[in-house]
Amino acid sequence: MKILVINCGSSSLKYQVFNMEAENVLAKGIAERIGINNSFLKHEIKDGEKVIIEEELKDHQQAIELILQTLVSSKHGVLNDITEINAVGHRVAHGGHKFSSSVIITEEVKEDIRELFIVAPLHNPPNLQGIEAMEKLLPDVPQVAVFDTAFHQTMPKYAYLYGLPYECYEKYKIRKYGFHGTSHKYVAQRAGELLGQSWDQLKIISCHLGNGASITAIKDGKSLENTMGFTPLEGLIMGTRSGDIDPAIVSFLMIKENMNIKEIESLLNKKSGVLGISGISSDFRDLEEASKKGNERARLAIDMFVHDVKLHIGAYTAILEGLDVLIFTAGLGENGIEVRKNICINMEALGITIDETKNYVRCKEVEISKNGAKVKVLVIPTNEELMIARDTKNLVVARQLT
Repeated sequence: MKILVINCGSSSLKYQVFNMEAENVLAKGIAERIGINNSFLKHEIKDGEKVIIEEELKDHQQAIELILQTLVSSKHGVLNDITEINAVGHRVAHGGHKFSSSVIITEEVKEDIRELFIVAPLHNPPNLQGIEAMEKLLPDVPQVAVFDTAFHQTMPKYAYLYGLPYECYEKYKIRKYGFHGTSHKYVAQRAGELLGQSWDQLKIISCHLGNGASITAIKDGKSLENTMGFTPLEGLIMGTRSGDIDPAIVSFLMIKENMNIKEIESLLNKKSGVLGISGISSDFRDLEEASKKGNERARLAIDMFVHDVKLHIGAYTAILEGLDVLIFTAGLGENGIEVRKNICINMEALGITIDETKNYVRCKEVEISKNGAKVKVLVIPTNEELMIARDTKNLVVARQLT
């Protein structure tokens, strides 16, 4: 079975083609600057050959058309015919309270995704655009939605409710949903495989650290807590997102700066975080370089992030009643040698100690804890696309058997 995995952003579209017999990637790439001048497709096949195709991409449908053409092209293709694609899996950021697992996409599912635009305005609209574009181009191929929130639907009610009047939950389903669930689930399962233990018998804290960042507490194979909430804005300070703040700050700034709803949302989502603190960048590589040159605000931004992660590791260890495994994943988690070291410094009381020599690694599966340490500290590159492909295959096969 060959499965195409699609991950649509507002102006980009990532994709991978899997041969599920061996779970190997036949091709992958990204269409960038969709709807913007100088758009292009970066395409890579399994032998490492890479190509950049510069073409105007007005919308997601044009981007998908170019991807499908490239997949079957005589020069760069990996398929003889587009009919070799048996199913398409889509990453969808927000599934709300209705979806605790991946689903075959129907008109009803699309409407549910659309209803969540208001709480995931940066993610769900392009996710749905990708689904609808693919339906037009491959109308007979089953489509599957894999939700970032699904894994966290096991959080207990006392953990996911906010201290608001209960009617807010009953009327609008205002509650914590959590995000990055596909990534957290993948690395937790992979940790069990690497350690030769069943992942659902381990107490795990998974740190998905990137421009968007979240931490999850996992016990008995279930998510008990995630730092993100009703939207991906809650939780850790991130690249451009504020993370947790006093809610009264919102109205205070709106009054003092004469801001409207869109302006305050933009401030919190796009102009805050380590970018807002440093005034330089949302990229930790830039912050580390500036910090080494003596930039105090860059150093402060890094210190705030490290403090935030430490804070939640401690809290989640209490919730789990102990800790067996600490995982670092995603762009910063996989590559941030200094950030990982600083997070783990002075955490001996929780059983966390790392070997600095082992820690000097980027984007590889490796244990970085000291020999004999109580807590296994692992770096595990995430693979959300493979998880999406697996869910897609399982659902399509199950439907064929019924």
